[in-house]
Amino acid sequence: MSTTRPRPAAAANPPKDAGLRTGVMSGPELAAQAIANIAPSAVIAFTAAAIFLGAGNGTIYAFVLATIVILCVGYCVVVFARKHASAGSLYTYVAKGLGPTGAFLAGAALLIGCFGIATASLNGSVSYIGQFLVLLGVPATGLGWNIGLTIVLGGLATLFTIRGIRLSARISLVLELVSVSVIAVLLVAALVWAGPDAWDPAQVIAEGSSFQGIAAGMVLGILGFVGFSSADALGREAKDPYRAIPRAIIWSALSVGILYVFAAYTQIAVLGEGLATSASPLEDMSSLIGMPAWFGPVLTFGVGASFFAVVVAPLNVVGRIVYVMGKEGVVPERFGRTHDRHLTPHRVLLVAGPAAIVVDIVFLLIGAQPMETLVWVNTWGTYGYMVAYALVAIACVVYTRRAGIPNRLVWVCATIAVVTMAYVFFANVFPVPAFPLNVIPYVFLVTLALAVTRFVYLAKRRPEVIERIGRTETSTMSGVG
Repeated sequence: MSTTRPRPAAAANPPKDAGLRTGVMSGPELAAQAIANIAPSAVIAFTAAAIFLGAGNGTIYAFVLATIVILCVGYCVVVFARKHASAGSLYTYVAKGLGPTGAFLAGAALLIGCFGIATASLNGSVSYIGQFLVLLGVPATGLGWNIGLTIVLGGLATLFTIRGIRLSARISLVLELVSVSVIAVLLVAALVWAGPDAWDPAQVIAEGSSFQGIAAGMVLGILGFVGFSSADALGREAKDPYRAIPRAIIWSALSVGILYVFAAYTQIAVLGEGLATSASPLEDMSSLIGMPAWFGPVLTFGVGASFFAVVVAPLNVVGRIVYVMGKEGVVPERFGRTHDRHLTPHRVLLVAGPAAIVVDIVFLLIGAQPMETLVWVNTWGTYGYMVAYALVAIACVVYTRRAGIPNRLVWVCATIAVVTMAYVFFANVFPVPAFPLNVIPYVFLVTLALAVTRFVYLAKRRPEVIERIGRTETSTMSGVG
């Protein structure tokens, strides 16, 4: 007599899923999702100075090389985005070339990346919004204020992502437009102030720079683009996704790359060698050229707003990847359903958003400053993105070869992407950086290994789930789950 128990009847009649919204995201809103995930204003505020330490007058070329590498990664993503639309982002794309194992690794790495960037950026937002309040005369300093701002800003970011993708995308768009506009005004004003000295031929010929210094700077430049492909997680919600998403990915990367080059050139031309020792280059530039007193708070708010936008954008991606995983049984089924009214993956967001808040509060309680935590957690998350980018590049080569798609350019782009991601990883572990940056790569590897235990469990106990990994396309993401 068999002792096998039948599955509960509910398994044959899964709960209804309201699904994600269909075709509500316009091209500009998709671009806003991509650009908000990059947080160009925050990168401009710090990265050019860091690159200048090693690359000197070759800083703009470090950004040019970084842009080329990211466009190579973007091209590999676009090859998939032109033919497949899903909320699974790179998780779904990698499955087309590397199967379930590669897809799971890419999905886990991307979730680490998105959660890490969101958590880190919450610290940046807390720091700059706190400074903004101080400039307005509010004594927003100390542990209590930092914890309070973390809860308020993290709670707002979670709320916006739950209330709807259009709301969160439009908020991100407005905040990034404000932030980039404020910085653009400062950069143009600085060049006008410099007059004839705005022309800096030393930068054009990279005077005094070495290739090694520029290559090292390129590493930091690449880190300034992570998250650029996040529009690919909106396959169901985008209008005309097979054209709109590829355009959003490529044009957002290209436009941000141009902005980085312009910002770096201007900072070097105006501040000169002083950029190497500047803790806040944009604020120093504003003071140097005599911007009005009211511009300082506006600039500070703009950078804080950019950080807040990049809290919202990756949370959107986390929600949609886990939603797809819930559909496929990789994570519990309850995460594969959306809110009946808002049509967003609220269950995931109600875990991810508060988790980011808790992580940041823990760091605050142990004595870390918000900007320190930003660097540490951001580095951890960036490793996730690099693994996902390398996997999607490799998957693109396999996919195009199987499908008989001409792939000479794919080979070139994939080779550049994989070799560069490996170089970036190596450059971050050798020479060995100071504590705690020296242990972060190993923390990332342990985190990824813990995620892989879920895959091993599914492979042994639920092999039918492994077969479904990465197969959820747009057409199956609405109605009954």
